[in-house]
Amino acid sequence: MLDIKAVLLSPDEPFTWASGWKSPIYCDNRKILSYPKFRSDVADYMVELISDKFPSVEIIAGVATGAIAIGALVAERMDKPFIYIRPKPKDHGTGSQIEGELPHGANVVVIEDLISTGMSSLGAADAAIRAGANVIGMVAVFSYNFPKARKAFENANIELHTLSNYDTLIDCAIESGYVSESDLDVLRDWRFRPDVWTGKNS
Repeated sequence: MLDIKAVLLSPDEPFTWASGWKSPIYCDNRKILSYPKFRSDVADYMVELISDKFPSVEIIAGVATGAIAIGALVAERMDKPFIYIRPKPKDHGTGSQIEGELPHGANVVVIEDLISTGMSSLGAADAAIRAGANVIGMVAVFSYNFPKARKAFENANIELHTLSNYDTLIDCAIESGYVSESDLDVLRDWRFRPDVWTGKNS
């Protein structure tokens, strides 16, 4: 992810998220789709993870829009039906929030590209549950490992597994020289208080 710049680390010049939070990290997992070998590897890793953790899965669901492509690749490899879940119902046509066939009571694994606070991901899972699905878990490419998100998934009783996470990313970034040891405290401090962090000296 560091090699293809799907993840950028900049402790000295923070990014600004859509939420307004300042962050020393920016993650854009959509870049994975532009690298065939990496894209294929990610799909294979997800298949392996789902097969191990959720062997009773019947349907793969991707969260729009970031996880639609990866979710479809996973479903194809597992020979499972695929659906995707919008952030909210359409304001035209059928007004659907879920696209595709979702039989009542089907065991669903939800695919995400990125977990930050977990609210939008859990919202997608809740939409599937309200539509009659049995959401047995969620798998994501990357998680920031925010305490708030971990608590939210625990409260929702949804099992989450990820291919990578913020702690692993920082370890790799230090080991490869992508960032310096002197930035380590800054990067870890942000992870535990992202909503009030304003920069390297905050």
